[in-house]
Amino acid sequence: MSGKNVHVETLGSGTDLVLLHGWAMHGGIWNGIRDQLAQQFRLHILDLPGHGLSSACDPGDFDHVVNIIQETLPATYIVCGWSLGGQVAMELALRDSKRVKGLALVSTTPCFVKQYDWPCGMESKFLQYFMENLHQNYRTTINRFLTLQISGEQNMSIALAQLRQFFFERDQPDHNALHKGLLILQTNDMREKLPRIEQPVLLLHGENDMITHRSAAQWMHAQLKHSSLVMFPRCGHAPFLTDPEKFVSSLNESFFFE
Repeated sequence: MSGKNVHVETLGSGTDLVLLHGWAMHGGIWNGIRDQLAQQFRLHILDLPGHGLSSACDPGDFDHVVNIIQETLPATYIVCGWSLGGQVAMELALRDSKRVKGLALVSTTPCFVKQYDWPCGMESKFLQYFMENLHQNYRTTINRFLTLQISGEQNMSIALAQLRQFFFERDQPDHNALHKGLLILQTNDMREKLPRIEQPVLLLHGENDMITHRSAAQWMHAQLKHSSLVMFPRCGHAPFLTDPEKFVSSLNESFFFE
């Protein structure tokens, strides 16, 4: 299904579960676990605007992207967001508390960039590198980003091959959407908003994540009113690729996935 610029694939039956990918990715990144999840949930797998099979949108800033996605979703749902998709999930929960029944936040953070009062972020120079090199050498830049995502994995070569396979299944994202996404990563700070989330939250995080440090997940766990934290040993930024069985079982067994 496509509409309002957003491509959505729906499958399975049960509680509605929305899956949101991260920057530069697309909904195909969930292919390794979608069939297992579809046995328990009715999945809504989105391509963010300008990614995968979704067309780009203007102005394409964070608020606009959230608004477009919000219009596409079912009446009530649980939302699972990975990385940048996790920030979208948090904003959906805050804006639409009656529709969003719970959250699963995967390898995400309220603030991606390190600040004077936020040691849990990554150095801004990494995002600046991607910003400066994206248009000059897209494929090399993306490959370096994919490698960064699986850094810290026990089996890096296997994880990288799988990540590349899923990533290159669809056409490259819109360059303007990538640029705007990087601006969101560089500037968005949801730390003050986070404690206002009332819904139950499941935090899923790789112990060796090089993009969103595990300390960010631990900080969120302490700030959220109703949360549980599942750490994935020897995993990087994509635990659903590295340990799909534990990832799926964590969703199925979570206190709010009934």
